[in-house]
Amino acid sequence: MSHKARRAGAFASAGMLLSLLFAVDGSGANAQTSGGLPPPIVAVDLVSAGVQAAAAPERQIRFVASPVVQEVPEDFTPLEPVIRPREYSSLPDLVAATPHEGELAGDLRCLAQAIYFEARGEPLAGQLAVARVVVNRSASGIFPADYCSVVTQRAQFSFVRGGQIPSADERSAAWQRAVRVARIAHQDLWPSDVGDALFFHADHVRPRWANRKIARATIDRHIFYR
Repeated sequence: MSHKARRAGAFASAGMLLSLLFAVDGSGANAQTSGGLPPPIVAVDLVSAGVQAAAAPERQIRFVASPVVQEVPEDFTPLEPVIRPREYSSLPDLVAATPHEGELAGDLRCLAQAIYFEARGEPLAGQLAVARVVVNRSASGIFPADYCSVVTQRAQFSFVRGGQIPSADERSAAWQRAVRVARIAHQDLWPSDVGDALFFHADHVRPRWANRKIARATIDRHIFYR
């Protein structure tokens, strides 16, 4: 090939390269797409265009993923104590491990008051059964939907007078147990023999409605019905 031909080929290759580069870059008005994004990257084969490119050094790109961990504040406390019943082999063990301190929400206080006034002299299983009836009623769709309204409903609990719950001795061990049992029943942390019972009465009376109900269990001095 002559010298002139080689020069012409070089100019032609350079011209092709420039046209390709301008096609990639575009003008200032059209350098971005309508969505405000940069134009797509177009690969240019310099060797095919007749231009010898210097070999770029090989580089390896590594992406290192590290977990983002948000620290828990030192003063963080959950709204209700976190209790794991599987760690305990009996109801008394769970009750002993359940905290009674702290402010009680109104609804939970009404549940503890029902346990205290109805069953504070009974074994823990009997106290849990009374609590279970209150919880079952609130979830039944038949009775009021909150514990306080269930407990103060007219003609339901004998310790309620004029829709008011009397004050408990909150310094007593009986009250502390009632609070613990209320928390266990509210969080459904331990099963009760009364299951889905909605009614109960003392064993020394026989109300007329009892003949129309299904007996679930007898625990200490109370009989429970569905």
